[in-house]
Amino acid sequence: MEIFNNRPGFCPSCGSILPPLQVKGNVFCYNCKQEFSPDVYSGETSEYTIHFNSYDPSKLSKKGNRETDTAEADGPVVERKCPKCGNDKMSYATLQLRSADEGQTVFFTCLKCKYKESENS
Repeated sequence: MEIFNNRPGFCPSCGSILPPLQVKGNVFCYNCKQEFSPDVYSGETSEYTIHFNSYDPSKLSKKGNRETDTAEADGPVVERKCPKCGNDKMSYATLQLRSADEGQTVFFTCLKCKYKESENS
């Protein structure tokens, strides 16, 4: 009897996390001891895709107008001096690239020249 919403990788009877899918054979729930076919994992994916902002020079303002450049920012804008051109506005994005007990990596992009740099926080 299924009482839980069937989510890939979870027991449809008790809702517990199922053990990793083996190459062949059925899956046994550690909690309720029921046996399920490998179909209980259907819909589960193990691939993740990270999409980064693309650089499009046609979107740069011709006059270096800050309001125009800020409107073209790829993320939140912070006051930070660009080491390449000296502009004082950069957009940023963060990703957790290292282990969970370490800080995140911050990627900064200059709004004027599109120079990119990263910082581990």
